[in-house]
Amino acid sequence: MASISDHVPTSRSHIGTRDDCISLGPGSTQVTVKKVFCGPGHGNSVGSLGKFPKEEDVQGLHVENCTISDNTNDLKIKTWAGSASSSASKFTYEDIVMNNVANPIIIDQQYCPYTSCSQKGPSRVKIIDISFKDIRGTSTSKIAVNLLCSEAFPCKMLRLKASNWSTMDKGKLRQPRVPM
Repeated sequence: MASISDHVPTSRSHIGTRDDCISLGPGSTQVTVKKVFCGPGHGNSVGSLGKFPKEEDVQGLHVENCTISDNTNDLKIKTWAGSASSSASKFTYEDIVMNNVANPIIIDQQYCPYTSCSQKGPSRVKIIDISFKDIRGTSTSKIAVNLLCSEAFPCKMLRLKASNWSTMDKGKLRQPRVPM
């Protein structure tokens, strides 16, 4: 996990940890990921954010020309419910191929990895200016894009452009539904 990191490039790598391929935490800025093969594992994640007071913002993530295979989650931004104030902004994901990924695109602002969490209320992490361009492939779930934004600070400037998804349903491909 990269936390409080600035201008970190990752390129031409094969990451298969069975955990996160790339994981960014509070304070990460200007991180570039290019031509990376990710999988099998959990995928690429920003967060969890907002668990602790006074966390630094995450800004300027660029992920381009990557292939992701056999992951449970990918292109995920996760923030705690009842979180401290911070922001995640200026992310671009483009030209990404996903094969056999369970949850390709997720924004989860009610993140809780435990059976019960003590934090109550909406996330106060602002998610701003996130772009998904030319993301394509197959999802093992029926929902390829799942956006669960904060009620208090709704996601702003989210863009999903030129994406093409199919789901695997008993060996048959079909178009997924995208909840909004």
